[in-house]
Amino acid sequence: MIPRFHLYLFDVDGTLVDSASDICTAVRQALGEAGVDSLPEAYLRSFIGHHLFDLFREVLPESTPQDHERLLARYRAIYLARRHASTRVYPGVEEMLAGLGGMKSTATTKSSETARQVLELFGLARHFDHIQGTDGFPSKPAPDVIFKSLERLGVRPEDCLLVGDAGPDMEAGRRAGVRTCAVTWGYGDPEAMRAHNPDFWIGSPAELLS
Repeated sequence: MIPRFHLYLFDVDGTLVDSASDICTAVRQALGEAGVDSLPEAYLRSFIGHHLFDLFREVLPESTPQDHERLLARYRAIYLARRHASTRVYPGVEEMLAGLGGMKSTATTKSSETARQVLELFGLARHFDHIQGTDGFPSKPAPDVIFKSLERLGVRPEDCLLVGDAGPDMEAGRRAGVRTCAVTWGYGDPEAMRAHNPDFWIGSPAELLS
């Protein structure tokens, strides 16, 4: 049984919403414009939850940090232009957010503004006390995005639970000193999450309420 926490931090992609199709399509188009042949969906999905720079370095080994910044900007433009057409909220997520006590924030590699747009579009933003993305500081597995919410909401790490679907979520949570909950319905590798010894595992959003 999962105890109650004062603050719940949620990853977004693969945890709250199934956005892989929109993300992968935008990444594939941006990389295609840079001369990279179309990449398999499963391969691109494996990078969701990681910073896209990791992908860029792997498929364009001769590229520079400036190239990465340009690619990221192009990806974001394509992604936003799609208007989240293929994105869906996972079944049970809204009911879980509505029924869960305590405060809620996000810990996502998206920018705060993009995360807010997504959550507002799908009617989830009203359940959150704060929406925190990765804005000009290191992304997960660095713990910075977690510390931002803890500071903003005045919560101690030990009173917080991070919920996510990938190894970087679990590592970031450990480095921040918060408890962690791994979900099994997202895109992440279960073995990569298990390597960081999550405190809890859940197979459906409803299990967070039980």
